Amino acid sequence: QVQLVESGGGLVQPGGSLKLSCVASGFRLDFSNIGWFRQAPGKEREGVSCISSSDGSTAYADSVKGRFTISRDIAKNEVYLQMNSLKPEDTAVYYCATGCDHQTVAAGRLWYLDIWGQGTLVTVSS
Repeated sequence: QVQLVESGGGLVQPGGSLKLSCVASGFRLDFSNIGWFRQAPGKEREGVSCISSSDGSTAYADSVKGRFTISRDIAKNEVYLQMNSLKPEDTAVYYCATGCDHQTVAAGRLWYLDIWGQGTLVTVSS
């Protein structure tokens, strides 16, 4: 069964950090670009970050650049999103998904989704 499962969300104070994980099953993460997108209440979905299957290069939306870091562990078939200096506006459900491209993510737009998970909620609040 092909699926992605996210975890690691929670409640964090402004300025804090969280690390999200995304585990793939049924396929290899290094065969596809993998990214994170988010959806805040009442807002459109936004592409956040993408990591390339070929060379591991990364891309970020301007809204998270310098604060978030995407990485992968090919042996574990997992992708991560390290989120630092969190802000209340980062509050959203975060999803991992295949098929991202750097240009679309850098523009903060959402790519055409292929496989995506059920999401994990991140709440940034004092």
